[in-house]
Amino acid sequence: MDREVNFSDPGGWPDADALRSARLRIDGRIVRTPVLTSRTLDEKCGCRLFFKAENLQRVGAFKARGAANAVLSLPDSDAEAGVVTHSSGNHGAALAWAAASRGVPATIVMPETASRAKVENVRRYGGTIAFCRPTLEDREAVAARILTEAGGVLVHPFDDWRVIEGQATAAMEMLDEIPDLDAIVVPIGGGGLISGTCLAVGHAAPGVRVYGVEPENAAEAAAFINAGQRIEGYRIGPGIADGLMATLSPRTFAVIRERVEGIVTVSDAETIAAMRLVWMVLKSLVEPSAAVVVAALLEGRIPLQGQRVGVILSGGNVDLDRLPWPTQERVS
Repeated sequence: MDREVNFSDPGGWPDADALRSARLRIDGRIVRTPVLTSRTLDEKCGCRLFFKAENLQRVGAFKARGAANAVLSLPDSDAEAGVVTHSSGNHGAALAWAAASRGVPATIVMPETASRAKVENVRRYGGTIAFCRPTLEDREAVAARILTEAGGVLVHPFDDWRVIEGQATAAMEMLDEIPDLDAIVVPIGGGGLISGTCLAVGHAAPGVRVYGVEPENAAEAAAFINAGQRIEGYRIGPGIADGLMATLSPRTFAVIRERVEGIVTVSDAETIAAMRLVWMVLKSLVEPSAAVVVAALLEGRIPLQGQRVGVILSGGNVDLDRLPWPTQERVS
């Protein structure tokens, strides 16, 4: 029987048994994504890199892990009413996919500025979309109204231990395959992936350091850490890494504050350059929210010279008609 967890309690951190239960629960439903390597990127970054390719995950992002664990954790009486969330895209598609696999409806609140690729992803997996203005406040308000009027269960993109437990499984797999890592580098948006990574490392490999990377125009995690507390009303975005334009919750901030070794930022220009280099060298298309970690390593922002470093490439949902670099270059 699964251990009971108070999912509304920010202080009730999941233990090792909870993470193992999540891994067993979603086994066979998500992809055990490959770990990629590149001598070229090793040389450019000055360390040995191992890329966990979550861009090849179900729905094209690590979010499938957390959504699957959350939906499969629901009692039948709760699941029948359906699930609701708000998302810039990847969590919405993941929740729609997970709900469809259980035969329950999913309603996804998305900003009207969401990329076409991510909107199409949500619809492809059967989610019903309710558009809203591109602010966190409006996303939350519309989701709350839907829950009040139509019912259902909120599956928050990151402020839910069930989701965080699912996200932890990416690092758990990486630690199994590459057991002698010195560090893992993870993007930070709402903090679900890095919180799960910290929990996985803390239970399985406490000597591994975890670093976070965020865009310069959404550097709230660094600001919160410097302030020693969450800053209400902190202004973020806009920016190219749309999946990272989110505000840390009390539970994700608590984990990050205690467990993350350091947080660095990168510019949009650096992110685009890294995204293109990953495509050229790894032959793998990642979205800007994933490319930020590669950008930080290329720019030498994290002191990892000569070390063995795990990198979670969080997703690959990109609008191919709007790639952020020129599609043709003049050859002289």
